[in-house]
Amino acid sequence: MEKIEIENVTLTLAHPDKLNVDWTGQNDLVRQITAAWMKVDSTDIPLNPRIVGKPGAGKTTLSYYVATEILKQEAYIFQCTIDTRPEDLIIMPVISSTNTINYHASSLLTAMIKGGVAILDEGNRMSEKSWASLAPLLDDRKYVESVIAGIKIKAHPEFRIIITMNDDATTFDLPEYIHSRLQPTIELPYPDGKEEYDILKMNIPFANDEILNITVDFLQKAHNHNTSFSVRDGINIARYAMKLHKSGVSEDIDSAFTLAIKAVLGADGLRLLAFRPRQDNNN
Repeated sequence: MEKIEIENVTLTLAHPDKLNVDWTGQNDLVRQITAAWMKVDSTDIPLNPRIVGKPGAGKTTLSYYVATEILKQEAYIFQCTIDTRPEDLIIMPVISSTNTINYHASSLLTAMIKGGVAILDEGNRMSEKSWASLAPLLDDRKYVESVIAGIKIKAHPEFRIIITMNDDATTFDLPEYIHSRLQPTIELPYPDGKEEYDILKMNIPFANDEILNITVDFLQKAHNHNTSFSVRDGINIARYAMKLHKSGVSEDIDSAFTLAIKAVLGADGLRLLAFRPRQDNNN
């Protein structure tokens, strides 16, 4: 594991995330993130974009893709939770087998030190106390301070950060002084039918057109009814339906798809699958 010394404190760095991801469609969002991270002058600073969308819409995938494929930088993903503490975001002390304290840099801090891209995933699940520890990093000061290790760390000039946020009711409202630092806001809508087909095909290349088209039709209906069913759900449904069909559990695709809907989405999925719009009987 790589180590670095800052102000006489030795830090063990985290590893970058290595994901096998690709991105298809909605290329305007790629350009928006890239633009936010640009420096157009020597006195300019990169912005801290946040991507907002429904769970499973592809926010983390998009962020990782732009970081690694467009910027060609290493990406470090930090999963935010309601229990995330300020020290979790920066430096954690770890007691070794010899009863000595080792300091481990978080994925965020490692990205700062190495000049990588930090992806704070589901950032609005964190409390204000945790966000407060990042305030100087998110403005032109570009540093964090570790109370535990007693050091201040400046960010590498090539460091970039992006925050993904779920558009649901299980999250915190951001304090205004943090909200103003996380700009621009980039909204990630659900893809249209063609984009959804391409995403499914990219993730499940072995699936036949019949199951892909059935899944796309179901997902488009779900989006039109403003449900929380996502592309991620569609991938799981299509993959399981193919397994049910290939294994002989279901003789035809339709029954395999229905079983997969029940297993992945439960009763809500079955109700949507069975939904038929009312017919207008007026002549």
